[in-house]
Amino acid sequence: MPVAKKDFIVKEGIVLEALPDGKFTIKLKEEEKEVTGYLSGKMRRFKIWILPGDVVKVEFSEYDNNTCRIVYRFK
Repeated sequence: MPVAKKDFIVKEGIVLEALPDGKFTIKLKEEEKEVTGYLSGKMRRFKIWILPGDVVKVEFSEYDNNTCRIVYRFK
């Protein structure tokens, strides 16, 4: 029986600052809000570099609006 993927809130943002331990400060595009984001497992596995100024796609859980997961970096 296949497991359904959980529903996440998807938004775009710009990376402002790289923090220790693979975390980043991200400013969301729609809202003028700064959140903390971390790299998803596949981005760590394939060693995708994230630098300040990059535009990224992030996923939020329904329960926590201050922490997100970075799932894609736009070119």
